[in-house]
Amino acid sequence: MSFSKTPISKRVLYEDNHLIVVNKLPSEIVQGDSTGDTPLSEIVKVYLKDKYQKPGNVFTGVVHRIDRPVSGAVVFARTGKALARMNELVKNRELKKNYWAIVRNLPEEHETELKHYLVRDRKKNKSFAYNKSIIGSKEGVLKYKVIGESDSFYLLEIDLETGRHHQIRVQLAAIGCPIKGDLKYGSPRSNKDASISLHARSVEFVHPIKNEPIKIVAPPPPDSLWDFFVNNLP
Repeated sequence: MSFSKTPISKRVLYEDNHLIVVNKLPSEIVQGDSTGDTPLSEIVKVYLKDKYQKPGNVFTGVVHRIDRPVSGAVVFARTGKALARMNELVKNRELKKNYWAIVRNLPEEHETELKHYLVRDRKKNKSFAYNKSIIGSKEGVLKYKVIGESDSFYLLEIDLETGRHHQIRVQLAAIGCPIKGDLKYGSPRSNKDASISLHARSVEFVHPIKNEPIKIVAPPPPDSLWDFFVNNLP
């Protein structure tokens, strides 16, 4: 069975009475938008309603989002209390998010911090990166390191310090390393499934109710290049 047809029950990475974490498909939207497509939040809601035979409405609060063409771990809250506390973690940058990205061009530095000032253009649904603060800009900070290479591509591990619109995509493009398949930010060609090769690899946080450290790791989509990197990591 292909990843794109994997039922939601097989993509649940973590579940308890307070939270559920799901491995998002590259084609899914996290929340409803103008496309009218069924969002992952609703798919999760139906899954929980069916699994627990709940007669009334099921609560699924969106804790954070990732872009439609991106795969990986997404956290939902199952109660209002959990959502409020998770929102505080996000606000205080205590929800740690780690990503993998595949790029064709080798960055000049093997490992470093990137800091740009990002401006979002809502009409174009695109962000632009600048080296200094300008009117309307927000600071974007991430750390990356090169952790793998194939004949033609490189695998970067990214720790996201801030959560700006298209942040990883625009910052990597700004250093001449657009993500594979990301036509919007300079990749020369698209991926066959319209995804981009960016994957939300893990989320790490202190559980909002149990007060225990949690780390959840999402396997990337089955794909020959992702498989190569997974199988050849040191």
